[in-house]
Amino acid sequence: MNLSLVGMSGSGKSHWSAKLAGFGFRRYCCDDLISDKLGPELRRPDGTFLSLGEWMGFPFDPGYLDKEAKYLATEKEVVSEVLDLIEAPTGYGMSDAVVDTTGSVIYTGKELIERLRRLTTVVYFSSPPEAMEEMFRRYLEKPRPVLWHGRFGAVEGESAHKALGRGYRLLLESRELLYRELADVEVDYATRRSGGFGIPEFLSLVGAK
Repeated sequence: MNLSLVGMSGSGKSHWSAKLAGFGFRRYCCDDLISDKLGPELRRPDGTFLSLGEWMGFPFDPGYLDKEAKYLATEKEVVSEVLDLIEAPTGYGMSDAVVDTTGSVIYTGKELIERLRRLTTVVYFSSPPEAMEEMFRRYLEKPRPVLWHGRFGAVEGESAHKALGRGYRLLLESRELLYRELADVEVDYATRRSGGFGIPEFLSLVGAK
């Protein structure tokens, strides 16, 4: 069984993909793979590295659109390469795979999305309003790479911070609809956080294509 986990940043994809790796799945963390490819872009003059969020910044920062485009192009490369590995003939004893996608995987294009759905069971981690609000708070405290995909805009007289908050909420709502359309299976917030819900229960719930 090959799985892809989709949902907003902070929905638990990395947590569950790591647990699945401990259960024997090959784990592909797209965030890490993108960071590796963008390594030269993230290096400071003193040799230390920016996080992806620090590098990309906010949609009103100079150069954001160029960085957004570069990030999305890199994400497409990563997703394509991961799917190539999943699709390639596997040797005896090769384990199944789990793809820990980014929140912007829905913007990678029709061809890649169709491959993702064909090669994996897409599992959507849905989030109730209270969890969405917590994601929003964490984002403002510590920005992560976010592709607005043309969905950010300030109205006249609106501060940048207020525009960011209003726009990010709208972005969350629009993405949730796209994740739901993409997914084969939905695992809701309460279920995946319940005390008796572990990997055996998870795998039983998601089943297989």
